[in-house]
Amino acid sequence: MNLTGLDRLLWALCLAGHCVLLTVLFLRQRAATFPWFTTLISANVLRTVVLYFTLRFGSSENYFYTYWILAFVDVVLQLAVAYELSTHVFQPLGAWAPDVRRSFSALIGVSVLVALALTWLATPPTHKLRLAILLRGEFFSSVVMSELLVAMIGLSVTLGLPWRTHVARLAQGFGVYSAFGILTDAGHSYFGSSRGNDFYKSLSQFQIVLYLACVSYWTVTLFQKEPAARKLPARLHEDLRVLQRKAALMLESLRTQGSTS
Repeated sequence: MNLTGLDRLLWALCLAGHCVLLTVLFLRQRAATFPWFTTLISANVLRTVVLYFTLRFGSSENYFYTYWILAFVDVVLQLAVAYELSTHVFQPLGAWAPDVRRSFSALIGVSVLVALALTWLATPPTHKLRLAILLRGEFFSSVVMSELLVAMIGLSVTLGLPWRTHVARLAQGFGVYSAFGILTDAGHSYFGSSRGNDFYKSLSQFQIVLYLACVSYWTVTLFQKEPAARKLPARLHEDLRVLQRKAALMLESLRTQGSTS
């Protein structure tokens, strides 16, 4: 695969954008607050460098397997980031709100099943097995991330749980990128290589440009100081924790009585 001038520029911008974002995360002490997000960005820096040199000096087969090993790691880290953001939203008192953990776990399972079903139905019109696998894999990761973020936002609004500023900005960036990823990956799956590599590359390049916009958005918002949240008095905070534990025990007791009756 030959890299055009635009391809080289996008790769360089991705590497530079990730490095600047990492600098902000550590400089503004956000890395400790979002360790999985920091790990994802660090992995993306390494991924960009490894893929570039594999493409430059390795074979197409080397690049294919390297790409998919790193893509699998990327998907796992994205899921970890989604869980990390959910803990910030659903742990306002340092512990999961009653019944939220179970509801969110169920939503994760449903999201994966729906994504698998949609991916299975996608039939990219290409005769190359490797390209078909690549198209379906990208589509699957986009669907899973979009569903998880929508579910997380929906649960937080329904339950009236707090939505912190930096968490909201990270989720918004992932949400926009993942939603557009579904559209571009659906285009890949629908058209495949039937319109040639130019159409496929154009969609991929536009998606990278959108991702760079998300990276810039995260960099600016994480650099800014988060609005200070109202702090509860220590005694009231402890009273709420006790009330939360009592509510959880009461719900568990009701479930037990319901199952025995």
